[in-house]
Formats: sequence, structure tokens, C-alpha cells
Amino acid sequence: MGYQKEYGALLESIANEADAIAMRLFRSTDIRVDKKDDGSAVTQADRGVEEMARAKVAASGLAMDVLGEEMGGADGKVPAKNGRARLIIDPIDGTEEFSRGIPTFGTLIGIEKDGELVAAMASAPAFGARWYAYRGEGAYRNGVCLHVSATQPLSAAMVMTGGTGPSATRVNTERNRRLLDAARYGRSHGGFWKHMLVAEGAIEAAADLQSKPWDLAPGLLIVEEAGGRSTNLKGERDIYSGSLVSTNGKIHEEVLALLQ
Repeated sequence: MGYQKEYGALLESIANEADAIAMRLFRSTDIRVDKKDDGSAVTQADRGVEEMARAKVAASGLAMDVLGEEMGGADGKVPAKNGRARLIIDPIDGTEEFSRGIPTFGTLIGIEKDGELVAAMASAPAFGARWYAYRGEGAYRNGVCLHVSATQPLSAAMVMTGGTGPSATRVNTERNRRLLDAARYGRSHGGFWKHMLVAEGAIEAAADLQSKPWDLAPGLLIVEEAGGRSTNLKGERDIYSGSLVSTNGKIHEEVLALLQ
């Protein structure tokens, strides 16, 4: 059985309802924005989407745990290796943008099995876009197969990094600057979208240097299935060390060398 057949219906169901929840509140006067202990924004959409996803997993009959941004779960610092699958969810990635009426937000879902990501979906309802991949089955946006670009070297490429701000360390700010300066075109954008652009072949590299596993899970698998590479700063396929660097593969080592 392929992973899409095993998990596709669950991911589609979660994403469909997450889209509906988010769009009912997007650019609405009913939205409530609170601040978490770390200063980041949270809305009733974040909580509602994760609660819905957990309910769907429980009703699915699948032997599956859940790790989520808002409600936690089992140890979120290492891959699940207890024999059970684990759904990893960021209910609204880009909550700050969502709360300000900016459309670059989405629901991010990954499924991990025996320490390996096997299914991923990123749904951006304000864009009408949904990216997904299943291990060994390719990567797609709205049913269209994706492939990374062939552009090289880095000096000819477009790259995107995360932004700066009070939570960004000086070291990571300097790393981002080195990468942006080395590329033909450099842009900064927080959130998942830049990794999807790598998978689509629209840009050649995306770097997140200070993130959580629920921010990174879909990006790694979708980029890999589109023919690219996604690793941490050490070149390891890992979403638990706080960083994810996605590229078309052709400039990956060049990008990692700049970020050391």
C-alpha cells in the first residue's frame, strides 16, 4: 500500500476543514489575537484547527499520535520511533500574517513513521493552493507534478531566508545576510511558502534557521519529492534541530558552506 492510499484521505479531510476554519476568520472583525509566552501571536483559528485535526485522527481508527504547535504532544524534540505513526501539525503557519490580513499563511501537516516523514501537506486557502507529497510518489501543487529548478551556481540563483527581529540571534542574522548577498536575487520571508517555491522551481534555495518541527515537516518531504534537498545546517535530514535549508540540490553544498 502506498502512503497516499494509507494517509491521503485523512490529510485531505484535515486540510479541507482547516481551510474553512481559517477563511471564516481571515480579514474578519471576529478574529481574536492573543500573545503566547514567547510573544508570538495565536488566534482562535490556531486552536480550532488543531483541535479539529486531533479529533479527526482519533476518529480515523489509525494508530497515530499527534504533535502540534498549540497543544503539544509526546517528545517533540526527536523523531517518533515507538512503532506508531505521528501526525505533526502547525494549524496556522504565519499567524502574524494571518492576523494582519496577509494571505501567506497555511496549515502544515506531516506524518512521520518509524522516524521518517512519509506524507506531507501544506494548504494555503487564501492562495487557493495546496502542496502535497507522499514518500516515493512525487510532489504536487493542486494536482500538478512539481520539480525543482536546474539553476546554478548560487550567484545565478534566487534565495529566500527568514526575517530578522528580536527573536533572531546575531549569528543567524549574519548567516542570512551572507546567503542573501551571495545570490543573484535575495529576499526574506518567514514561513513555509519559501520551501514550496523551491519545490515548484520558482526559487533555488530557502533557509529557516530558527524553527520548530511543525514548521519544517512538510517542507522537507515536498522538496525531496520534487527532486531537491532539505537538510539542517549540518547537512542532515532532520526537522528536530531547529533549521531547514531547502535547495534544488545543485547548490546545496554551496549554500551550507555559507551558512556555517
